[in-house]
Amino acid sequence: MGDDSEWMKLPVDQKCEHKLWKARLSGYEEALKIFQKIKDEKSPEWSKFLGLIKKFVTDSNAVVQLKGLEAALVYVENAHVAGKTTGEVVSGVVSKVFNQPKAKAKELGIEICLMYIEIEKGEAVQEELLKGLDNKNPKIVVACIETLRKALSEFGSKIILLKPIIKVLPKLFESREKAVRDEAKLIAVEIYRWIRDALRPPLQNINSVQLKELEEEWVKLPTGAPKPSRFLRSQQELEAKLEQQQSAGGDAEGGGDDGDEVPQIDAYELLEAVEILSKLPKDFYDKIEAKKWQERKEALEAVEVLVKNPKLEAGDYADLVKALKKVVGKDTNVMLVALAAKCLTGLAVGLRKKFGQYAGHVVPTILEKFKEKKPQVVQALQEAIDAIFLTTTLQNISEDVLAVMDNKNPTIKQQTSLFIARSFRHCTASTLPKGLLKPFCAALLKHINDSAPEVRDAAFEALGTALKVVGEKAVNPFLADVDKLKLDKIKECSEKVELVHGKKAGLAADKKEFKPAPGRTAASGAAGDKDTKDISAPKPGPSKKAPATKAGGPPKKGKPAASGGAGGTGTKNKKGLETKEIVEPELSIEVCEEKASAVLPATCIQLLDSSNWKERLACMEEFQKAVELMDRTEMPCQALVRMLAKKPGWKETNFQVMQMKLHIVALIAQKGNFSKTSAQIVLDGLVDKIGDVKCGNNAKEAMTAIAEACMLPWTAEQVMSMAFSQKNPKNQSETLNWLSNAIKEFGFSGLNVKAFISNVKTALAATNPAVRTSAITLLGVMYLYVGPSLRMFFEDEKPALLSQIDAEFEKMQGQSPPAPTRGISKHSISGTDEGEDGDEPDEGGNDVVDLLPRTEISDKITSELVSKIGDKNWKIRKEGLDEVAGIINEAKFIQPNIGELPTALKGRLNDSNKILVQQTLNILQQLAVAMGPNIKQHVKNLGIPIITVLGDSKNNVRAAALATVNAWAEQTGMKEWLEGEDLSEELKKENPFLRQELLGWLAEKLPSLRSTPTDLILCVPHLYSCLEDRNGDVRKKAQDALPFFMMHLGYEKMAKATGKLKPTSKDQVLAMLEKAKANMPAKPAASAKAASKPMGGSAPAKFQPASAPVEDSVSSPVEPKPDPKKAKALGVSSKAKSAQGKKVPSKTSLKEDEDKSGPIFIVVPNGKEQRMKDEKGLKVLKWNFTTPRDEYIEQLKTQMSSCVAKWLQDEMFHSDFQHHNKALAVMVDHLESEKEGVIGCLDLILKWLTLRFFDTNTSVLMKALEYLKLLFTLLSEEEYHLTENEASSFIPYLILKVGEPKDVIRKDVRAILNRMCLVYPASKMFPFIMEGTKSKNSKQRAECLEELGCLVESYGMNVCQPTPGKALKEIAIHIGDRDNAVRNAALNTIVTVYNVHGDQVFKLIGTLSEKDMSMLEERIKRSAKRPSAAPIKQVEERPQRTQSINSNANMLRKGPAEDMSSKLNQARSMSGHPEAAQMVRREFQLDLDEIENDNGTVRCEMPELVQHKLDDIFEPVLIPEPKIRAVSPHFDDMHSNTASTINFIISQVASGDINTSIQALTQIDEVLRQEDKAEAMSGHIDQFLIATFMQLRLIYNTHMADEKLEKDEIIKLYSCIIGNMISLFQIESLAREASTGVLKDLMHGLITLMLDSRIEDLEEGQQVIRSVNLLVVKVLEKSDQTNILSALLVLLQDSLLATASSPKFSELVMKCLWRMVRLLPDTINSINLDRILLDIHIFMKVFPKEKLKQCKSEFPIRTLKTLLHTLCKLKGPKILDHLTMIDNKNESELEAHLCRMMKHSMDQTGSKSDKETEKGASRIDEKSSKAKVNDFLAEIFKKIGSKENTKEGLAELYEYKKKYSDADIEPFLKNSSQFFQSYVERGLRVIEMEREGKGRIPSSTGISPQTEVTCMSAPTSTVSSIGNTNGEEVGPSVYLERLKILRQRCGLDNTKQDDRPPLTSLLSKPAVPTVASSTDMLHSKLSQLRESREQHQHLDLDSHQTHSSGTTTTSSSSTANIDDLKKRLERIKSSRK
Repeated sequence: MGDDSEWMKLPVDQKCEHKLWKARLSGYEEALKIFQKIKDEKSPEWSKFLGLIKKFVTDSNAVVQLKGLEAALVYVENAHVAGKTTGEVVSGVVSKVFNQPKAKAKELGIEICLMYIEIEKGEAVQEELLKGLDNKNPKIVVACIETLRKALSEFGSKIILLKPIIKVLPKLFESREKAVRDEAKLIAVEIYRWIRDALRPPLQNINSVQLKELEEEWVKLPTGAPKPSRFLRSQQELEAKLEQQQSAGGDAEGGGDDGDEVPQIDAYELLEAVEILSKLPKDFYDKIEAKKWQERKEALEAVEVLVKNPKLEAGDYADLVKALKKVVGKDTNVMLVALAAKCLTGLAVGLRKKFGQYAGHVVPTILEKFKEKKPQVVQALQEAIDAIFLTTTLQNISEDVLAVMDNKNPTIKQQTSLFIARSFRHCTASTLPKGLLKPFCAALLKHINDSAPEVRDAAFEALGTALKVVGEKAVNPFLADVDKLKLDKIKECSEKVELVHGKKAGLAADKKEFKPAPGRTAASGAAGDKDTKDISAPKPGPSKKAPATKAGGPPKKGKPAASGGAGGTGTKNKKGLETKEIVEPELSIEVCEEKASAVLPATCIQLLDSSNWKERLACMEEFQKAVELMDRTEMPCQALVRMLAKKPGWKETNFQVMQMKLHIVALIAQKGNFSKTSAQIVLDGLVDKIGDVKCGNNAKEAMTAIAEACMLPWTAEQVMSMAFSQKNPKNQSETLNWLSNAIKEFGFSGLNVKAFISNVKTALAATNPAVRTSAITLLGVMYLYVGPSLRMFFEDEKPALLSQIDAEFEKMQGQSPPAPTRGISKHSISGTDEGEDGDEPDEGGNDVVDLLPRTEISDKITSELVSKIGDKNWKIRKEGLDEVAGIINEAKFIQPNIGELPTALKGRLNDSNKILVQQTLNILQQLAVAMGPNIKQHVKNLGIPIITVLGDSKNNVRAAALATVNAWAEQTGMKEWLEGEDLSEELKKENPFLRQELLGWLAEKLPSLRSTPTDLILCVPHLYSCLEDRNGDVRKKAQDALPFFMMHLGYEKMAKATGKLKPTSKDQVLAMLEKAKANMPAKPAASAKAASKPMGGSAPAKFQPASAPVEDSVSSPVEPKPDPKKAKALGVSSKAKSAQGKKVPSKTSLKEDEDKSGPIFIVVPNGKEQRMKDEKGLKVLKWNFTTPRDEYIEQLKTQMSSCVAKWLQDEMFHSDFQHHNKALAVMVDHLESEKEGVIGCLDLILKWLTLRFFDTNTSVLMKALEYLKLLFTLLSEEEYHLTENEASSFIPYLILKVGEPKDVIRKDVRAILNRMCLVYPASKMFPFIMEGTKSKNSKQRAECLEELGCLVESYGMNVCQPTPGKALKEIAIHIGDRDNAVRNAALNTIVTVYNVHGDQVFKLIGTLSEKDMSMLEERIKRSAKRPSAAPIKQVEERPQRTQSINSNANMLRKGPAEDMSSKLNQARSMSGHPEAAQMVRREFQLDLDEIENDNGTVRCEMPELVQHKLDDIFEPVLIPEPKIRAVSPHFDDMHSNTASTINFIISQVASGDINTSIQALTQIDEVLRQEDKAEAMSGHIDQFLIATFMQLRLIYNTHMADEKLEKDEIIKLYSCIIGNMISLFQIESLAREASTGVLKDLMHGLITLMLDSRIEDLEEGQQVIRSVNLLVVKVLEKSDQTNILSALLVLLQDSLLATASSPKFSELVMKCLWRMVRLLPDTINSINLDRILLDIHIFMKVFPKEKLKQCKSEFPIRTLKTLLHTLCKLKGPKILDHLTMIDNKNESELEAHLCRMMKHSMDQTGSKSDKETEKGASRIDEKSSKAKVNDFLAEIFKKIGSKENTKEGLAELYEYKKKYSDADIEPFLKNSSQFFQSYVERGLRVIEMEREGKGRIPSSTGISPQTEVTCMSAPTSTVSSIGNTNGEEVGPSVYLERLKILRQRCGLDNTKQDDRPPLTSLLSKPAVPTVASSTDMLHSKLSQLRESREQHQHLDLDSHQTHSSGTTTTSSSSTANIDDLKKRLERIKSSRK
């Protein structure tokens, strides 16, 4: 038992998996106990066993397996995770349990399966069980069937899907195993219990014996509807409720459920569809046309056999239907007609809804064929038409049916009426709305008066059926004129009718009728159900009895009527009377007099025709009193008006009497029950008086009263015909005016548009202008109701008139029709409620449309035209389409019958020629407008194929298809589209274009629907597959559509539909559903329905008075789209929605009074961040579209509403562009004042501007661009950075505009793009612009390419994203573009890169075609020929960029951390731009300001300046980083082991690996920059310099030649080297350690670098050279003077000897020597002259005078002479003592030369002074001798030459010259250098100006020509001359020099500063005095400084610190304490004094 003890210790879950059966048994038992104990279904304990449950049920040991099954059952019942195991466990049960011999095992297995079903996993279980039916083991099959049977018995047919089971039943019945057959029988009986006869068709083919047995079993079943006995977890509450009911003994609910359960399964659904089209005989279409009837019969019989299949597969049956239709309509053999009808019946039955699209073609043919008398034909036709009716809706075929109703043949009339009756039986109150019922009733009413009794009976039956279906309430208005006998007959028929939907449907309808709709007041109920469309709306008497026939009618009826506000009973009573009078017979004059005398005073009647007007007037007054007192019921209206019309009648001459008369007519009409008969008596007279000045108003009042009594449509028609039958234009114009007004008061319903239009046309042609004006006004009013279609009737009017009409329409645009105020009370006391009729809004819309006269065009659609459209030649097809377009255009409005056109057009929708497809789409669009709502019947056969076109690959075709679908949907509403499977079939196609367009369309349409057909659920599985489509756009569209599907279908249905998905997909989809559930919009309110109708405007007018809030319905037409969209965008509730709507109409009136002061942008804290979050979280639409759809505009509007002033928003979203201009003007005005607001709403402003880019109006576009320029300037000033969100939703749309044809717009866009680089990194702009190069617009491509070139030129290669290689390859593609401009732009861009990057470009662009490559090479050659011109040109072309860049360089550094590096690079690359000459100057001026007032020491300050400059040159800067961070760890241990560390690092400087070298240099730089650490370098200087020039040599020889190396790397290395050296030569103590040999090599390396032409070609090359230039100056100044002089002499000697050396090299060495010569006066004392003279001696030995003279250039000999001359002058004769180091002086040419010089200078001085004295004698005191004068001047010049007294000396010289104006100082100046002479002259001039108070000399006086040589300018003079526009000095180096001088002068330099006057470093003059020279050089600066010194002292502290932190160097000065700064400032002040 040792083993036992081992497994006993194991935990339960491990025991369950143990290999020993005992262990497993024990494990299962323990697990069972654990499962029973766990109370919490979500306990984590359950999850431990998740993977083991399958093992529980599939255990190999039978005993153990039983225990495992028990445990598994408990697990499944209690664990919430059990569902995850369904598949594996049930398949385990099927395969391993159902085959067990033990019954207990099988029972437990079945129980487990049922338990899984209970926990909602029914589908998975069923799937596994059905798989089990295919098992070879019959035991398993039997068990599976039994399980399914039990499941069905317990859970019912709602949970267990019957279709898949029924599908396999026949196979089970054929099994060889009896047990299987028996079990199959049992389950068949169980299924029959649930679905009854629906099971018969699928089993019709099984063995007859079995079928008979089944029948027997079926008969025994109880008839009651079965109920599920077990429920899903989610339904358990229901179960509990059921139990309670049963225990209470009442099974009431059960009864109610009957209807629900029984018809639930349709046999049709259970059948397999059969495909028959392919099985048609090959020659079918030939045979059906055959001459012999036998052949035709064969063909039909073949079809008949095929269509007997009860379910047919969908396909294109158009041709087959066409053939059958032809037989029915044209075949002479009646037998074949019947046969064809049978075939059609079979098709209709087999296809069901799918046959609907053909119904319209066949119905008219069948109905007309009813003329056949033969019973079998009639019966076949009846069956056919009834079957067809079930495939479509009554609405769709109503037109065809009504057309046949007017047929003369009585049989046709009879059969049509009977068909209508049968059709009505299938309808319910909701599917038979008033709008549909009305035309049918009208037609049937004609038939009840027909001469043929069978026609009358059929009509009675149809009307009776209608009465039964919709109840009396709805039908009575149409039966107003029917006499009682007939009415009783109709009722009698109605009682006999049996409805298809059971009696209940009718009753329900009736019940509904009498309930006032919830939420409405009873009063409005009373006012509701008028049918204003019907002229004779008042109801006949019997209608009052009607309710009594229904139980419970009267009390309900009474309630709304009584509360109807008008005093219930009285009003009702009146109604009854009026009904009788409405057809009042005309009374004779005698009867009238008799009736009148009964109610009027006798005198009154006598005086009516008195000749005295006063008597007549008195008579009228009495008449009026009498009428006022009369009771309504007793008033004989006809008699009274007859009396009024009695002579003189309407010819009354006295206006007072006439006014009274007219007033009385109005009174009678208002107070009495006024009939049309009465009206006809007076109307003529009223019309005659309407134009009368005095009586006109009274006449109008009377007319209005009559209109109210007799309804406006009738009155208006009468009045119009009377007015236009007479000649008086005044009457005509006033009648039109009255009508305009009346329409507004009464509303438009029921008016006969056609009649008006002909009258209006007459009026428009009138000669009298008043009549024309009135007609146009009337048209304006009609336009409010009819909409734009009204214009079509007047298109043939004269242009002038048409423009007036258009202007009137324009005025009405956007207005909504007013709510009717009259004509309501009388016609609406019908006791029912508006809400009773859900489709009411429909009518309003269709009403007007129905009134438009429609042309029949079917006769024009000839077979020739149809064959043309289908011709093989596309040109002929096009002709055919053109003809169709012409026909439709001509007809304007057409009738729905268009013959064969639909099939012909459908064929063209998949034409191979896309132009024809587009043309067809345009025709279909026209067709929709022309046919109006009747287009509904063509949705299935033509509309769905349009949707298929949405899958076209061409964008424009898709757009056209979408427009067409929208045009159709506008006419038809969405119901027709969503019904049936067609739409889901389209969505099923895996075409990404089709899917995304269709989903987009649905997402747009669904939100506005109040309800959708159930078929929408069919789309859901395909929607789910779209959610996982490969195409991202499809996925996005599917996600967008999800909430709207859910809005209609509900979450539960949607979640249930995920059951069929794979588990992974299911989880994802469920997650999306959850998300969509949160965003699900509310269903739109009723008003949305009105809005979605085609003529939204007219709908509300019809029912407004009845429905409560008027504004609400008004808002819908004004702004139909926003509501649902808004709801979608932000989940707005419908309340908010309607509120939004309500604001709109009042907009216009508010605008004037609205307060426009106050801010236009409201700052919402975190508003922008929230919007970005919403967009990221997909709560709102991402701003990404090809053209802005309405939902985007609405979303933006909603987002703006919280942060933009209301009035501005109205302007911004106005439909008129001028308002946009206004809005932009306001925004420009507020830009400066509301910076914060602008930045807070920036994302919205930019989005709104992108919408403006899609406007066609140029003025708006220009204004928008103007605003953008200002905006981006402001943003850059504010140092704002565009967020990614703002950039991505704006830049792509801005780039679209760069391709505009107008030059000025393109320029503006480019300027904006330039400015954008200041607020958004260029490297991120690059990809957007790159995207722009892919446009179809060639201008855009070219401009984008140019812009890319400019970016590269300005910012270097690093802007190229993702990599330079990829970017250039993309650009290079365009070299082969068709468009010349694009090719050029691409070439120029690559040439730009070439200029920056050299030959490496070719490697980056990859392989090009030969042609492209040759173009590129040619272009590069050309550009190389003019290098010097290019840079200057670029500066001119792109000044904005360069200047603005610089001014904002510092700003860019303040960006958020994310952008820091790119911003820095940008800033650097900008400020290092070599062409930007002004920029450099500005850069330095900025620094001058700071430095002249400086407060830091040179040591730390100088590198900051230089480094700032260098940093900015190189994009990928590495140097700055270490400066920011602390000193590197290498140097922390410096004090312990400094030397070895430094040696190691220095050795790395010369490394061949660039990065290693850079790192080492960086570390050394850190040391050099920190004063306390710099000493550590002492002793290592030579070593360091050697390493450096070795590296320089390595770069020069190796790296530069290596094409693989990125040149930026080299530039980076150069920058590090130069930076380091500058730092080193800043520190004089270290600089002096450099030895001669090392300096010589260093200078050699540096000069070589300056001359390296390869560097010049690089983008940053010029800057490197400038920096080297600067460094050389530093080396010359700071290193040991002896060493450097010596080094230069040796270098010059070497360079002159080396033949390979370029003359430029020697020239630069000599320039260095000249610089040294200039420094000599200061440094002479520190120089070891002996060594220098030795070097000169050696030089002269190598190059004797003769040899030097042979040199091409005279520079070497002049240089030597100048050097010696200066030395002689400075040392005098003492110089000869310094030749000690020369071995044999005598042989030395040097000594001889020096002696000559000394002698020459002595002579010269003597001889000159003699002459001098003579000239000057008269001016000096006679006695003073020449010597004295000489001494005096010599003294002055000596002062000028000395450092301290230079100013004093100049002042004395000035005084002297002033005193002795003729004094000659020439001799003293002659000896000195040119520079000194000009210096003295300038000094004197300065003093002169100072003394005369003229201020200082402007700097443009210039520097002597020599200066250019003395500046260490770069070898090419172009650099120094660039930008030298105002004669200022040249090159940044000059300024740097000045800065240094100023520093030194201010005592800010290092220790030995005082030894030499530093100014000489720039000016080649001996002993230059300090102050004067600085005054001279920087006079203007200093004067400014002096004026604002105090200011600067404060300011400078800040500016200096910000400067040092802004640039990336750390400066010790920023930490200096204040005292130190104060001392320094004092020193500066004193030095200035």
